[in-house]
Amino acid sequence: MITKALTIVQKLLAARRREVFALGLMVLCTLGMISPANAQAVSYIIFDPPGSTVTNPKSINAEGAITGSYNGHGFLRAPNGSITTFDVPDATSTFPASINQVGAITGNYADANSVAHGFLRAPDGAIATFHPPGSENEPFGPAGVAAINDAGAITGSYQGSTTIHGFLRSRHGSYATFDPPGSLGTFPASINAEGAITGTYSDGQNFHGFLRVREGAITTFDVPGPTSDPNPIGINQTGEIAGSYLDARGNSYGFLRARDGTITTFDVPAATQTVPTGINSKGEVTGYYNDAQYVMHGFLRAPDGTVTTFDPSGYTGTGTYPTAINSAGTITGAVNGNGFAREDK
Repeated sequence: MITKALTIVQKLLAARRREVFALGLMVLCTLGMISPANAQAVSYIIFDPPGSTVTNPKSINAEGAITGSYNGHGFLRAPNGSITTFDVPDATSTFPASINQVGAITGNYADANSVAHGFLRAPDGAIATFHPPGSENEPFGPAGVAAINDAGAITGSYQGSTTIHGFLRSRHGSYATFDPPGSLGTFPASINAEGAITGTYSDGQNFHGFLRVREGAITTFDVPGPTSDPNPIGINQTGEIAGSYLDARGNSYGFLRARDGTITTFDVPAATQTVPTGINSKGEVTGYYNDAQYVMHGFLRAPDGTVTTFDPSGYTGTGTYPTAINSAGTITGAVNGNGFAREDK
């Protein structure tokens, strides 16, 4: 059972690495109209923490504060542009994953034995470390902390004795463990203000999406079609879920699941893969796609299905990787090893 579960995990991690590092595999697509790049007046800010060689923004809150990692360290970029760098004490590497409205940051860090643990950085900079009960020997294994909501609840996954489970950590530090029925590996990805959680799980043959509501009930889902393997990446305040799924040839497309369970798929002509990476409270979805030369570009899908493609000014052809979008429509991500913020003028 352990070997089988780990094999599944390894497959998921391989898929996620292709998305996270995205060195030439994914594409933007949508059912709506296609708008030319930068059709709307926007501005771009390129930024890096001091001494950074590779900057990886991961999350942006409603105020415009951005967190992420660089060279194995954490950073916080304030709305005014000032950057604070930080590390978990005694960590060999620190990887922030999510920031909430008040500026609390959660993520993962590795100790001297290369074991992963969770951390929570308060708005005042104080850092507490944690891992769910029952995960003492291998707290997170190949998974880890995924997201924090505005109430301070944290979700993610951890390595148990035989498989990987999902967890919910309350703002007070209590834990709930959960798995969809038949799961051999549960991987939460996002939590909204209501406490609803979405993510992926494996039944040993395929991956499926799930939605766990605040009360604990779990609904599983797939994207209609001969192949699916959905990978939900975000849930917004209204309960809309965005993510990607695969066709029979392994090509990736985007999907949007409404609160009532209706699923809309989207695809961009002339692109090779579609990879949504974030959704905001308005239902705007951002992500990246590859062109015919496998160069990555950013996209923004409006609630009406219209898609705008983009690259920060001067960076066309170097690889644009959006990672998150806030309620104001500001998008953050990486371009050619630098961090960027895309704002509407």
